[in-house]
Amino acid sequence: MTTFVPEPHLLESPRGRAWPLLPGTAPLSPPTPTPPSTADAVVVGAGPAGLAVASALWHLGVHDIVLLDRDGRACGRFLDRIDTLKQRVLRSPYQHHPGVEGYRDCELLDFARLHWSRLTDTERREVRMAQSGHRSVVPVDVFEAYCRHVSALHHVDERIWRTTVRQVIPEGDQVTVRGAGFAVTAPYAILCLGEERKDAPAHWTDGAPLPEGVGYWDEPVPDSAESLVVVGAGLSAAHLISNGLAAGRRVHWILRADAERYQCADVNASFFRAEGRARFDGTSWADRQQLMGGQRRASVMFEFRPLLQQAEADGWLSVYRGRTVAGLEAAGVAGVAGAAGAGRAAVRLADGERITGDHVVLALGTSVSNGEALLPSWAAGTRDGWPDLDERTLAYRNAPRVLAVGAAAGMVLGPAARNIDGHRVATARVAATVAAGLEGGRLAGESLELTSTGHAAHPAEEAAVHA
Repeated sequence: MTTFVPEPHLLESPRGRAWPLLPGTAPLSPPTPTPPSTADAVVVGAGPAGLAVASALWHLGVHDIVLLDRDGRACGRFLDRIDTLKQRVLRSPYQHHPGVEGYRDCELLDFARLHWSRLTDTERREVRMAQSGHRSVVPVDVFEAYCRHVSALHHVDERIWRTTVRQVIPEGDQVTVRGAGFAVTAPYAILCLGEERKDAPAHWTDGAPLPEGVGYWDEPVPDSAESLVVVGAGLSAAHLISNGLAAGRRVHWILRADAERYQCADVNASFFRAEGRARFDGTSWADRQQLMGGQRRASVMFEFRPLLQQAEADGWLSVYRGRTVAGLEAAGVAGVAGAAGAGRAAVRLADGERITGDHVVLALGTSVSNGEALLPSWAAGTRDGWPDLDERTLAYRNAPRVLAVGAAAGMVLGPAARNIDGHRVATARVAATVAAGLEGGRLAGESLELTSTGHAAHPAEEAAVHA
């Protein structure tokens, strides 16, 4: 079977272009320095998931919302991480975007076509590919401009406050969200917490802080580094490697798997469809764990393959496949001598070999933010790191006034829950549940009415029918 491998040039798109806002969508700032003390709903996190939730609530007539975000701008932290990696295109295709399910707003593909004159020839070809139903890559520049458009159009900007949330406290029919100098009480809170970087195992450093010369994927690589060691097998690692090669650095790549895994999407495409999500409906916890374990493996976009293979053949990239990391060390430690010890930091492998470089970057993936750090332990109800959520509403079973959108819903919606398109599916359920609860007093855990086909309908599906 012949596999089509896209060219690496698809990874490049201009960054920092000026994108005009459409008439009537000028962004506004919050009117007060601190959020109000009450609201109809509080959204914690203003990333792609939070933006989708706030926009969907706006369509459902829920306008009295408060968004609390550590960065203070829609998708700000998401985009900052992307720019740290110098990533120019998204892995998600044009069909995946933080728009609103069931409403015909201007979607991401529409937005790109509206700004056709600002696109490069390569970007235009990708738009045509998307229009034809084929896989395409989305420029980060287009995505950021679209997020600003969605945020302004749905009046999200004027409801975002920059702050750090410390506690989410469910109390009867209300939820209080607290932070430094503020407390907001609302009937509902929606946690859109995303994922946090996965730190190095404690035994790699004997419980001590990372040695000098070792950092993580979401931190800048020092300009002075002439050689780089990258630990990890995912997309972040691939960007770090390609950036290093472009800067003329020699790169060492350490991955635990026996071979690189190249894949278009971060999970199998079937999980983005209803039939894929149905594989999680009514199945056992063990079966769901097995499915998630098989789909959360690190992988790299196909576009990287020619670039990385050529660099390895030319000697600029050394790949250590099937190797296990045993520790991290500062350069000059015992056993590291001569040329091998010339770098500033070293990775010690399980077989005793040490790989050194001027800088070591750990790209170990991310872990789910399940709400446990904010909610009382009784409310989170976590199991194997996953929150206990109502499968119909994505509300915490022990705290039905608190709902989750994002990776935390993975054991309900499947691996696509962590993806932007998965956020839309989760948002449709959560926003409709909140709107229905505010309007009619129906709680998130109440039973759902049957549709005319005899299948249980999610509140989002009912809302879409009446929209």
